[in-house]
Amino acid sequence: MSVSGETTGLDETATSTDDSFVLDGATSEYITVMIGDQLFGISVPMVQDVFMPESVTPVPMAMPEVAGVLNMRGRIVTAIDMRRRLDLPPRTDGKNGLAVGVEYRGESYGLVIDSVGEVLRVSDSSLERNPSNLDPRWRSISMGVQQLKDRLMVLIDVEKVLDFQGRSIAA
Repeated sequence: MSVSGETTGLDETATSTDDSFVLDGATSEYITVMIGDQLFGISVPMVQDVFMPESVTPVPMAMPEVAGVLNMRGRIVTAIDMRRRLDLPPRTDGKNGLAVGVEYRGESYGLVIDSVGEVLRVSDSSLERNPSNLDPRWRSISMGVQQLKDRLMVLIDVEKVLDFQGRSIAA
């Protein structure tokens, strides 16, 4: 969050780090999702909806991460299998996953995940850079991590998820 001469009306102190400003009292909200055994967070402003992906139509010759396309209220949505994107094995429990609807560069996507948790409000000042020992698969889609009471939440950077070496993956 950058400070541009505006006041928020809150009692916040601006501090400078790496040529950017962070408001010490600022918070962000993340919807928590599980992919495999790892907790991830997606910024709430990025999320359009959460839905059960039904009638996913496979797309011939699509990238392996593209589970297919589906019709969501008249819009074509590209379903991205986050397990494949993170090089994780497929689910073996027989349950269907959920999808988190996002829009990126004018295209609609459904990030297929295992489950959705709650919306968490966390302090921006407690956001940490990716640790050097973070799994490289997670690091490839992460914008940082948030240490919670009992576990680490990896914050998903939707742009990184949908950028496959500069190739467009919209079906």
